[in-house]
Amino acid sequence: MDMRVQPRGKLVMVGNGMAGVRTLEELLKVAPGMYDITVFGAEPHPNYNRILLSPVLAGEQTLQDIVLNSWDWYRDNDIRLHAGKKVVAVDRARRIVRAADGTEAPYDRLLLATGSNPFLLPVPGKDLPGVVAYRDIADTQAMIDAAARYRKAVVIGGGLLGLEAANGLLKRGMDVSVVHTGPWLMERQLDEVAGQLLRQSLEERGLKFLLGAQTRELVAGEDGRVAGVRFKDGSELEARLVVMAVGIRPNTELAQAMGLHLNRGVVVHDTLQTVTDARIWAVGECAAHRGIAYGLVAPLFEQAKVAANHLAQFGIGRYTGSLTSTKLKVTGIDLFSAGNFTGGEGCEEIVMSDPFGGVYKKLVIQDDRLVGACLYGDTVDGRWYFQLLREGRSIADIRDKLMFGESNIGDTGHEGHSKPAAMADDAEVCGCNGVSKGAICKAIQDKGLFTLHDVRQHTKASASCGSCTGLVEQIIMSTAGGDYSAAPRKKAMCGCTDHGHQDVRDAIKANRLLSIAQVRQFMDWRTPDGCASCRPALNYYLLSTWPKEARDDPQSRYINERSHANIQKDGTYSVIPRMWGGETTAAELRRIADVVDKYRIPTVKVTGSQRIDLLGVKKEDLPNVWKDIGMPSGHAYAKALRTVKTCVGSEWCRFGTQDSTQMGKDLERALWRMYAPHKVKLAVSGCPRNCAESGIKDVGVIGVDSGWEVYVGGNGGIKTEVAQFLVKLKTAAEVLEYSGAFLQLYREEGWYLERTVHYLHRVGLDHVKKRILQDPQGRQALWERLQFSLDGEPDPWFEFDQAAVDGRQFDRLQPHPAAISRESASA
Repeated sequence: MDMRVQPRGKLVMVGNGMAGVRTLEELLKVAPGMYDITVFGAEPHPNYNRILLSPVLAGEQTLQDIVLNSWDWYRDNDIRLHAGKKVVAVDRARRIVRAADGTEAPYDRLLLATGSNPFLLPVPGKDLPGVVAYRDIADTQAMIDAAARYRKAVVIGGGLLGLEAANGLLKRGMDVSVVHTGPWLMERQLDEVAGQLLRQSLEERGLKFLLGAQTRELVAGEDGRVAGVRFKDGSELEARLVVMAVGIRPNTELAQAMGLHLNRGVVVHDTLQTVTDARIWAVGECAAHRGIAYGLVAPLFEQAKVAANHLAQFGIGRYTGSLTSTKLKVTGIDLFSAGNFTGGEGCEEIVMSDPFGGVYKKLVIQDDRLVGACLYGDTVDGRWYFQLLREGRSIADIRDKLMFGESNIGDTGHEGHSKPAAMADDAEVCGCNGVSKGAICKAIQDKGLFTLHDVRQHTKASASCGSCTGLVEQIIMSTAGGDYSAAPRKKAMCGCTDHGHQDVRDAIKANRLLSIAQVRQFMDWRTPDGCASCRPALNYYLLSTWPKEARDDPQSRYINERSHANIQKDGTYSVIPRMWGGETTAAELRRIADVVDKYRIPTVKVTGSQRIDLLGVKKEDLPNVWKDIGMPSGHAYAKALRTVKTCVGSEWCRFGTQDSTQMGKDLERALWRMYAPHKVKLAVSGCPRNCAESGIKDVGVIGVDSGWEVYVGGNGGIKTEVAQFLVKLKTAAEVLEYSGAFLQLYREEGWYLERTVHYLHRVGLDHVKKRILQDPQGRQALWERLQFSLDGEPDPWFEFDQAAVDGRQFDRLQPHPAAISRESASA
């Protein structure tokens, strides 16, 4: 009898990480519809790739970039996801799972995928604010937030995770020291020579190391936050952020409470069933198989396939353990190790070392078989060495060529061919995600893919640790031929360089470039001084990436921003003082009228944004006009926030549902010092009649009975673009946070002279929704970064020195003495 035609069983999974969700993916492939599936995840996120938290910390990717299974995936597969709900009890007799908030779910089969917990050194001060582990999104965000506020960081642990944390914090601008008890870095994955090469390379990038050091305690500062690390020898290191990356432990707290047998983890059979209860399976880092709890992705995915097979009741497949290899990219440096790479009695070693070239290879041979390998810098043959190691084949006939890699072995039948051509279709390319060469080739051919980005999206190959990227690119080249493109085609920023806008933004952030000269030198600018196109863009990218650190270069701004007024066709200027939300007072109007009379300003005009424009101001009069008006700059000349247009709203209008004028004033006061890739205009309407024209603004807010609707990406220029609906909110405080977060995202990701509408066309509204709506912590961080950038930003009309305004430009030019003499003589 086919069990799959029986009534659907109830499968509950505790844990929402990579191993567990991969098990569900495999189960849905072989037995779709067999179970009603419920998932409990302690984190408030869908399944994401923990391996890629390091690029997120380094600012190379966003949290949304590393999501493996979106909210839609759970819904489309009828999976009930309880995100942010930690399971605290399981009644094995009644077969019921209960979360901390009281949510319950019955099960017929239970899958434990609770992963692991970071190990924290049991030293005094480990619970101080500013002390974090490095395991999940919350830890990563805590480090990003700390990097925005503090300078000094210490990372305890010189393994892979510790080095990735240190590198990410370094790229965020922190001064980072790595403390490690071992004699060299990553001693579990590298031998001493490779470890020393790695240290040397990382020191050249700016990291500092303290090896053989033992932490005694963490010291608190006057504010109660961690202030330093004290060692057993009495020495100290200053630190406002301490990251502990000293190891993980299987998360067996729930399993222990359930009465399951534990030995390093939840003990399982080869079927991944627990030895205690045949209705319960365990996969991933929480499971102990034959005395081993695996922490690498590839073994966990192998477990997932076997567990899914048995949950589907096919009854075949056994997990017999994994021979693991470590192929990593540590801060851009390729590393590989497998087997017994340290050697020992009865072993022979073949070594090739080129420290100057950054390449080191060691192969360990025993009884004419490869038993270990350690590669630094050049890991292209790691997959082949690992295959030899697993197969245990004799290498006696290829020993003299073994060090030089697979492509130099003549008896393989593939001499002179590329590596992809030599690989069988079922050969595994991406160990993290279990993707074969055949699957990649099929996706390229069936879907017309020709970029690495496309292949990652459709197959997940190279989307995890990235160590197989080179091989995947070779497969794309050999399959797509001339259509291959390593990256989406890009347009050069200007004639001074071949780099595009995104290349420049990324380089400034990744390499902590703080001046235009540094950028041009680092990126090999063709023109030493740049041009009128690239200089303003570079100036903006520097200021928006490194606020309060990069210095504004007034000469790299357009004439309007240098003069802080709009030049007109006759050479005079227009001045538009700021009026909060379009509201003014009699006193302000009197001052404006007095200025008009005093400086004989020929034209006074009300703008379409509800402001007063004074046209025909002489350049030499500008400083005194600003002083006498006594109102802040309206930034009508700048790539900045221009205005927040409002209607009178509920305060006066009989149709108004919300106080739009106050909301507009609050928005403008919160954002008015903000520079951006292009001009930004906002509007707030008090009801859906939309008198303030919120539907064609960069950010438009419309009051409704139950709160506020927020729209983004509108444009009332040459080509009118209607804004897109973003979110409905209840409170004014939420409007400030969501609007500010969107504008900060635009400031950080937009290209210079790219309006919000074109930014949205490029990145997509879904990208913005994921960053603003689905990631509360990320949204708050964006809002906080904006506030940090704007805090203390000077008003250029009154604070010349702080705003780097050159007052000499307003001096009236005096005639040359010779010209005066000639004029006197003619008289």
